[in-house]
Amino acid sequence: MSLRATARIVADAAGRLPVLESDGPLAVRRTRTTDPYTRVTVVGAMSAPLGGDRLAIQADVRDGARLLVDSAAATVALPGRAAEPATYDIRLTVGEGAVLRWLPEQLISADGSDLRMRTTVELAATARFVLREEQVLGRHGEATGTLTTRLTVRRAGRPLLDQELAYGPGAPDGWDGGAVLAGHRATGQLLVVDPAFGEKPVEPRLLAENAVLAPLAGPAALVTAVAPDALRLRRALDEALRELAPF
Repeated sequence: MSLRATARIVADAAGRLPVLESDGPLAVRRTRTTDPYTRVTVVGAMSAPLGGDRLAIQADVRDGARLLVDSAAATVALPGRAAEPATYDIRLTVGEGAVLRWLPEQLISADGSDLRMRTTVELAATARFVLREEQVLGRHGEATGTLTTRLTVRRAGRPLLDQELAYGPGAPDGWDGGAVLAGHRATGQLLVVDPAFGEKPVEPRLLAENAVLAPLAGPAALVTAVAPDALRLRRALDEALRELAPF
C-alpha cells in the first residue's frame, strides 16, 4: 500500500518551533546545536520512498528566524509494489532577514526505483539561503534507478533558478554521456543566496577537477559537481560551503 505523508516545520525569530509535525516515515526532531540556529533533523522512521509513495516536507522560516535542517541518514529511493513513481515534494519559505540552511544527507537512487523529486523555494528580498543536494546513482555495485529532480527558487517573487535533471533508464538519452555525468555516479549542487552577493558577486571558476562555481543573475552562487562516489562529492561541496556561506 502506498504512503501519503507530509511533515511540517515552522520556525520563528525567538528560536521557537510553533509547528513541528511528523507524519508517516518523516519524523522531524529538534536537535542540539552550538550554532546560532534552531536545528531540526529529519529521521526516517521506515523505508521510503517506495514506488507510489507521496511524501512532502514543508518548512516556513518566519521573519528574522535562523533554521538549520539536516537529516540523520541518507534517503534511499526503492522500488515498490505500485507501478507508478514515488514523489517527494519539498516546499520552503524564508522570510525577511531570515536564514535557512537546508543540508540533508544524500539521496540514493536504488536499482529499479523511480522517484520524482520537486523542491520549491520562496525567498524574501533580505533572506539568506543555503541548499545542498546530493544524488548517488545506485548502491554499491548496482545500477541506478530512475531519478528526476526539479529545483525552483524565487526571490522577492521573481525567478532566481529553475532547473530539472533526470538520470537512469527512464531519462532521455545522454544522461551518462561526456556532457553530463561522464560515467560518474555521484552528482550534486550547492546553492547559496546572500544579499551581499549583490554588491560583490562571486567570480566563476573551477573549484576542483569536476566542480564549478558560477554566479546567478541575482545575489546567488551555484556550485555544480560530479564525482566517482559520495565521499568525494561531499568534500567538494563542503569546501565550497565553508567559502561561500560563513554565516
